[in-house]
Amino acid sequence: MKALASLALACALVGCRTNETPRAQVDDLEITANIKSKLASDVGLSTVPDVSVNSTNGVVTLSGSVENADAKSKVEAIARNVPKVVRVVDNLQVGPAPGR
Repeated sequence: MKALASLALACALVGCRTNETPRAQVDDLEITANIKSKLASDVGLSTVPDVSVNSTNGVVTLSGSVENADAKSKVEAIARNVPKVVRVVDNLQVGPAPGR
């Protein structure tokens, strides 16, 4: 029983994502990496730090800020065209990044 409690605590501290299978977690990491890579090459490296990409079960959430509406559309299109993306939630704001 003590071992089970220790395992549960260790799992909680590491941040287990129990709503995803290990394969889905790998897919989500791959999706995020692909989107960030395409953003760097297609939109520009300076955009990458201002855009947060989170993927869970193939649902990508974009947040942060972009310079204009065209950049916002381009970021969303890039995310939609990455393999294994199920849906894109666009929470991007148009305007200068905070602190700039």
